[in-house]
Amino acid sequence: MAATPHTPGALASPHGLPGHLVDFVEALRKRGIAVGPSETVDAGRVMAVLDLLDRESLREGLACSLLRRPTHRATFDALFDLWFPAGVGLRADGGAEVSIPRTPEGLVDFDALRELIAGLLADGSPESLALTELLTGQLVEELGKYESSKGPSFSAYQALRDVAPETLLARILDGLIGNSVDGEHPDGDYATEVARRTAAQRIADFRKMVEVETRRRSAEQLGKDRVATYGVPRLAEEVDFLRASDTELVALRRSVSPLARKLASRLAARRKRSRAGAIDLRKTLRKSMSTGGVPIDLVQRKPRPARPELVVLCDVSGSVAGFSNFTLLLVHALREQFSRVRVFAFIDTTDEVTRFFDAGADLGAAMSRMIREADLITYDGHSDYGNALGVFAERFAHSLTSKSSLLILGDARNNYRDPNVAALTHLAAVAKHTHWLNPEPRGQWGSGDSAAFVYADTVTMHECRSAQQLAAVVEGLLPV
Repeated sequence: MAATPHTPGALASPHGLPGHLVDFVEALRKRGIAVGPSETVDAGRVMAVLDLLDRESLREGLACSLLRRPTHRATFDALFDLWFPAGVGLRADGGAEVSIPRTPEGLVDFDALRELIAGLLADGSPESLALTELLTGQLVEELGKYESSKGPSFSAYQALRDVAPETLLARILDGLIGNSVDGEHPDGDYATEVARRTAAQRIADFRKMVEVETRRRSAEQLGKDRVATYGVPRLAEEVDFLRASDTELVALRRSVSPLARKLASRLAARRKRSRAGAIDLRKTLRKSMSTGGVPIDLVQRKPRPARPELVVLCDVSGSVAGFSNFTLLLVHALREQFSRVRVFAFIDTTDEVTRFFDAGADLGAAMSRMIREADLITYDGHSDYGNALGVFAERFAHSLTSKSSLLILGDARNNYRDPNVAALTHLAAVAKHTHWLNPEPRGQWGSGDSAAFVYADTVTMHECRSAQQLAAVVEGLLPV
């Protein structure tokens, strides 16, 4: 425990527990979680009154004092497990009767191991959970350990590869609801569905347990700061739209409402500041004649408060579906900031989908209906920006006025087809503002079938790879 701070995996801090807390706060900041001095002081007060040997109470206490958004919890938990580990090295079993089953030859008996894991997960009691944690430590030590160029290291994939926990669903179901006829569990039965979801969740929890143990052991060898750079989940707003997993997309959708509230408040503040209007130079000079030509009193033009119109044209093909989905959710949440919002979607042709996003509509169902009912595909279902822009200019150009802001969402990958720049030029000339949001990294623009630079010559194109970038761009582009 008394390792120097320069030793890889060192747990002691040169300034004791307060210094360790400050190091933990600094790790949170490096991962993008805003923690100020006041929150750090609150966390110190929390630690002063909690039982530090009760990790879960400590975890919840620090989370309450340091976090502001629930979407940051996964990142917080992963860092907490590194800075406040459950143990050091291979934890002793404390006399518990659980160990990896072996064959008479001394090899790991994977069939018996799977039965043991399935039984513990099906039980679900606190005692079984404690035994599962001890077994997880043994799995990581024996199956997940390998030698790297920098010494021993650990891999969650290697620890789970031969165990294959995804194959345990049926066995856990048997343990939860009993053996059914012929070992089958009919779909549609309420009890079966509840048990199936419970079993799937327990398997996911077991995988997470192995990953946490792997990070803990790796941090002892490589240092917790290094493991934090690659082993800690990114914040939802930092996840690349085009690389997001299903779990990350779910977290992204949960972040829409707070992000929309922040943008709406900032837009309202900008609109309030703009209500004073610009200085009317002619009237100011005329009024200054009574003061000898000194413009003491400034006369401002009468403001014309009017909410702008927004027209959104988005690619909803599979390659950018996550980005378009999130941006449409954000636009829907901001619709009250505009006098009118019209939404158009396309794959290889364009159709208006505003009707699916009425106020109060379930956004998940709206997206599904849009893909199913809207006329988005004419021939092969591959993105065709040229034809989509042409159809929009021909059928829906009347939706644009001199008060409209046109927002185009897509990666501009046109499958080597005609980009139809003339149609885009016409649309940009009609609209008051035109901006293109591209979820691809700027370094990939123009590569392969990308027509990004061709379109960027006509309209301003912005890189929007993550929710964080998108929020910054939208905040700057929202008209007052």
